[in-house]
Amino acid sequence: MTLSTPQRLGIFAILALIMAATRINHFGAFPDASWALFFIAGFYLRGSMRWAFTLLIALAVFVDFLVISGQGLDFWSHYCVSPAYWFLLPAYAGLWIGGSWLRERYVTANIRTAGWLAASLLVATTLCYLLTNGSFYWLSATVPARSFEGWLKNLGDWYLPYLQTTSIYVAIATLVHMIGVLLVRALDLQPRPTAPRG
Repeated sequence: MTLSTPQRLGIFAILALIMAATRINHFGAFPDASWALFFIAGFYLRGSMRWAFTLLIALAVFVDFLVISGQGLDFWSHYCVSPAYWFLLPAYAGLWIGGSWLRERYVTANIRTAGWLAASLLVATTLCYLLTNGSFYWLSATVPARSFEGWLKNLGDWYLPYLQTTSIYVAIATLVHMIGVLLVRALDLQPRPTAPRG
């Protein structure tokens, strides 16, 4: 599956719009899709990490800035923007690499590919969660009394909801991908009209 530059730009634009629309309210009717989007971007935009990853990170920070500033709060003083905020870079890179790793193994949609998808998504999301949750718990001033037991409890409280949200968005993207593959195959099988001989 080779994508042209216009296809890559189109996919990037769609992912950026979804991020802007869902990141505004992390726990709203449509939860933040950022984690899934970095995974999906790694799959579709593999080889474009230099520009696409950088722009998606910039968009994420810009949306966070708008949301926090829009509440009349100072961005750099907000509890979410602790030293742990910088751990979003390796966390999101882990998601991107998970999607890219899947892309390397993708030949066609089958049971094996579904297994690779499940494994890469689980590993990438878990790594992202450990980096974001762990760094926030251990580095943020919001957590007054830190302990390993407290971190494990916090880990357990939030891991499944983040995994579920990411998995749902990736499942939707997978469904859209499969529909696209079937449509392309159907169009390729259609007999093409031949020019009349004159």
